[in-house]
Amino acid sequence: MQAYHDREWGVPVRDPRLLWEMLMLEGFQAGLSWRTILHRREGFRRAFDGFDPVRIAAFGPDRIDALMQDPGIIRARAKIEATIGNARAYLAMAAAGEDFADFIWRHVDGRTIVGDGSAMPASTPISLALSIALKAKGFKFVGAVTVYAFMQAVGMVNDHAHDCPQRATCMALAVR
Repeated sequence: MQAYHDREWGVPVRDPRLLWEMLMLEGFQAGLSWRTILHRREGFRRAFDGFDPVRIAAFGPDRIDALMQDPGIIRARAKIEATIGNARAYLAMAAAGEDFADFIWRHVDGRTIVGDGSAMPASTPISLALSIALKAKGFKFVGAVTVYAFMQAVGMVNDHAHDCPQRATCMALAVR
């Protein structure tokens, strides 16, 4: 957890495919701890073909059944099916010429929001708006709380505490 905090959490991510992967992992986290997901991240990457949306969009009933037997992931049928549907939504956006990273970052005007360093809300009006926008595109397991956790993870929001060394590091990366 410390390595994740120090190297990843809050670091701005602009790669569309990595943003999509992180959103999918946050969806699997719903109702569970991030530690559970983080410890199974490589299992998820293996089971979901490196989070390749093209490959995942082609998953059918046999693959879903196999995933339901995979102890390396969270075996929740609704979350597995949502990931497949979310791959299709991601690809539909790309086919329409819409870049996923641009779509995501547009909700914060392309810039990291710097939290006050004390209280972290469960959701915000911006995470609610992004949640609604994602749902309108056909995404599932993207409620406002899940989306806020995603926004923190990918550096759309810097919620590191004032005394955390990563706060300044993430702030510096956000202005590049």
